[in-house]
Amino acid sequence: DGTQLHAEVFGREDAPTLVLAHGWTENLTYWAYQIRELAPDVRIVAYDLRGHDRSDRAANGDYSPARFGEDVEAVLAATVPPGERAVIAGHSLGAMSIAAFAEHHDVEARVRAAALLNTGVDHLLAESELIRLPHFATAFAESVSRRAFLGSRAPLPKVSSPAQHAMIRYLAFGPAASPAQVAFYERMLIACPPDVRADVGSAIADLDLLHALANLTVPTLVMAGDRDRLTPPSHARRIGEALPNLARLEILRDTGHMGPLERPREFSAALRGLALSTAGSEATIG
Repeated sequence: DGTQLHAEVFGREDAPTLVLAHGWTENLTYWAYQIRELAPDVRIVAYDLRGHDRSDRAANGDYSPARFGEDVEAVLAATVPPGERAVIAGHSLGAMSIAAFAEHHDVEARVRAAALLNTGVDHLLAESELIRLPHFATAFAESVSRRAFLGSRAPLPKVSSPAQHAMIRYLAFGPAASPAQVAFYERMLIACPPDVRADVGSAIADLDLLHALANLTVPTLVMAGDRDRLTPPSHARRIGEALPNLARLEILRDTGHMGPLERPREFSAALRGLALSTAGSEATIG
């Protein structure tokens, strides 16, 4: 649609390609741990989602899940060498983008394996644990989450405070996350334009892509955290049940929504294993 996306390439040019799609309010530096750990073994393509960091804002204001799926197709077409299929991994919104890509594209023509990390593809508000209320108040909790969290256009303070740091830790991290990891994400969140944050949040509030997983026929890794308040483990289990080719489902203890930041060794090892174990299944295309 005319929106220019920023991507960067790391690692060995002669190695299998791993494409990394970050989550809502993040940017490609979110993958710093994985880039450092995996660059000796794989060719890494990391890109900024539309409206985030160095990628353009949506040319027509389109932040729909379907458009994020088209961006996945565009990145794969532009960055994966001819005749090669990539492994693609997404965190949160990045994983939702992979599901949206699968809904309308021939997955196996572009991809040989996938990883869906700390994500959900439906019932995001209904199953969120941001606000704990009795069952009869579920509708109220969903309304509050939609207006005060996903769709909020309120600017964030440019300078961190103990209160803001504590809130971000509560919303997005598990108990073992270090202050530096929380601060690292906080800088990304503050830098995300408030209108983009709100438009994307509103667009995914009613996400319903469970049916699209039937098209994700390549080996797919699913990882989640047992302390994730944004996309609790119930999402990972339902995704695992819907996938036709589940490679592995892993739910890590004492881990929140920011799994690749909180548990970098475990996530990097899982992605390395997925990329290298499926390298032998590569077939010439095109």
